[in-house]
Amino acid sequence: MKYKISLSILLFIVLGWLAVQAQPIHEEKFVTIGGIEQWITISGDDKSKPVILFLHGGPGSTMSQYDDAIYGHWKKDFVLVNWDQRGAGRTFGRNTPSPVTEDYWIENPLTVEQFVTDGIEVSEYVRKRLGKHKIILIGTSWGSIVGANMALSRPDLFTAYIGHSQVVENTEGFVHAYKKVNTMALRANDTEALAKLKELGSPPYEDAQKEGQLMRIIKKYERQNSVPAPENWWKLKSEYDNEKDAQARYDGDDYSFLHFAGFKKMGIKPMGAGVDFIKNGLNYKIPVYFIQGEEDILTPKEITKAYFDKLKAPTKKFILVPGAAHGHNQAVIDAQYKAVKESLSAKR
Repeated sequence: MKYKISLSILLFIVLGWLAVQAQPIHEEKFVTIGGIEQWITISGDDKSKPVILFLHGGPGSTMSQYDDAIYGHWKKDFVLVNWDQRGAGRTFGRNTPSPVTEDYWIENPLTVEQFVTDGIEVSEYVRKRLGKHKIILIGTSWGSIVGANMALSRPDLFTAYIGHSQVVENTEGFVHAYKKVNTMALRANDTEALAKLKELGSPPYEDAQKEGQLMRIIKKYERQNSVPAPENWWKLKSEYDNEKDAQARYDGDDYSFLHFAGFKKMGIKPMGAGVDFIKNGLNYKIPVYFIQGEEDILTPKEITKAYFDKLKAPTKKFILVPGAAHGHNQAVIDAQYKAVKESLSAKR
């Protein structure tokens, strides 16, 4: 009898010990979101940890294909979720004909509202899959448009919203960027850039190609004045390093940007034109953190800070990152990590 009792106690201890051990999770699959199959990855050393949903920029600049050099060390503390948004990466490749024609671009418009609806559905899926009440939201650049809208419309789903390179008012942002690079080009006597800027004229444009040309000049001057990310950050995972995935990323990037910028001759309206959080996004019901590169020209600190000062939130913090431009570098990643940790501490 004593033997049976001892065995039962031992079994109880073992089962209890197993229950508290880390349970890793690594899933990569298509999930039906918004009526189509969309690519979602979930990865972490322990699925009981807090969950972060990343909203990539671009639109069309997916992050799921990269190796662990950027966020891999976060997996010990968090469960990381990446989502190839509608019109991007593997989601684009899964849902488009081959080859993709101009007719497809015209007949399949993208809208901010659809991305936000998709993002909320992704959040609901992730919560249910991982048994979480709330998750953390990080949106970068274009992803900050989707993320801020998600946070504003469904605060019940999120612990906090972290906007990196936060878009505030898209048209005003491009006008500001045009003036900024024009001043920088004059100072540098950059005759090539000055000639192109004169040819383009000030935004807004009715042609995505013009916006793309302005973007190239903006990126040129951001690179000159910021600390770059390490090259190994952009190493592809082996399963994404193939012609099919590369073509989907390339075509999806074109398709997504075309609908973001618009192309009047094709009847494609610009998604970015209606973005104005000063007018439509001042009241958050969850903590808000803005991570802003000091050398960011595309979403400049002057506009982001003015918006930040006006918005209301239970907790809010503006984090200016020296040496950072519009994209990622190590200082940005460190600032994101710190903001996530602070948001979780504040929740307690």
